[in-house]
Amino acid sequence: MIELPCEAEINCSAECIFDLITDIRGQSRWLPHSPSFRGTADLSANPVTLGTTYREPSAFGTRHGTVTEYTRPTTITFHQPMTMALHTGTVDITMRYTLAPNGSITHVRRVVTIAIPPQLRPLQPIITYSFRTESRRTLLALKAYADTLTDGP
Repeated sequence: MIELPCEAEINCSAECIFDLITDIRGQSRWLPHSPSFRGTADLSANPVTLGTTYREPSAFGTRHGTVTEYTRPTTITFHQPMTMALHTGTVDITMRYTLAPNGSITHVRRVVTIAIPPQLRPLQPIITYSFRTESRRTLLALKAYADTLTDGP
């Protein structure tokens, strides 16, 4: 298992940030598409709750996600195994956000944990780089948007 932590101090309440993260249909307000993230499809509930399922196609494969932990406004975890393009294997992905309010600022920690199957291990440096880059991009976009909010999304 590889853990990829990313953290930010966001000038916004934990409740507001949590609502932004869980409003998957509204993510386009703050998260532009990229080769790794093209949007979410087949969302079973919005905003998400414990057990919500979804699908996220990308250039690299398709993530089939489920919300596995939901404690508003401090913790949300997404388990999203990704079936790689060309059926070369499945990368097991868990993405966990923890939010720690401190006055008007919230410390946000996003940890992506990945397990790469043996047949894809020669590509591990590329896969890890891609996940680390996308995680950082996502958290910076969330921060840039949430820092401008005063009353919530």
